[in-house]
Amino acid sequence: MTARPPLNRVPRVTIDFWLIKLMAVTMGETAADYLAVNLGLGLSATSLIMSAILVVALAAQFAQKRYVPWAYWLAVVMVSVVGTLVSDNLVDNLGVSLETTTLVFGVALIAVFVAWFTCEGTLSIHTIVTTRREAFYWLAILLTFAFGTAVGDLVSEAFDLGYVVTGILFAALIGAIAFAHYLFGMNGIVSFWLAYIFTRPLGASTGDLLSQPTDYGGLGFGTTTTSLAFLGCIAAIVLYMTLTGSGTRTAPDGSA
Repeated sequence: MTARPPLNRVPRVTIDFWLIKLMAVTMGETAADYLAVNLGLGLSATSLIMSAILVVALAAQFAQKRYVPWAYWLAVVMVSVVGTLVSDNLVDNLGVSLETTTLVFGVALIAVFVAWFTCEGTLSIHTIVTTRREAFYWLAILLTFAFGTAVGDLVSEAFDLGYVVTGILFAALIGAIAFAHYLFGMNGIVSFWLAYIFTRPLGASTGDLLSQPTDYGGLGFGTTTTSLAFLGCIAAIVLYMTLTGSGTRTAPDGSA
């Protein structure tokens, strides 16, 4: 009897994948602000608490050995929050410039990709079937969030473009990546990771636009309302994925 091939541990890239990912990064921005500012925990305490929860979430994800919507997306949401906090701590608590954090996280992300490719021969998310590949995957995901946060803050704050213009800029950039992929045959792996990186500043700009006071260029809904609204949407989509099997990836040989 032929042994069943291991299942992929991450979802297929579908419309609902990008939708929930954008919501997760938006919530990551507003939830980090809510915990650190509105609840008065401060960046340091919030970072420690959220990092501990992230460890638990990743342990639950690694234990699945396959794609399970609630475990995977819980890990993504927590990585989004912690990635935001890592960047904010460097800038706000340690006084590191946005230019430096952007450069550091960019170099670190490239280094992870190089190490991943050296060890596995691919950066594809279609065959995340071993613990080592999954470890590379989640480390890359964490750095995309931290890098995306730094890039978004650099553009919106240091260049003083504001939330709306920043959001439009990154939406246009993602559109250009999709255009290059579908019409000009841009490499799928490169296209995916570039789009994944730039959805972070797009989501952050959206979150800030909705949550920040009108005096600061936002719509004034607040971090509490914005975070809860996106959390509800994420929960609804995860429930839909669980009930319908949407996003479930087949094994490398094509079996379910």
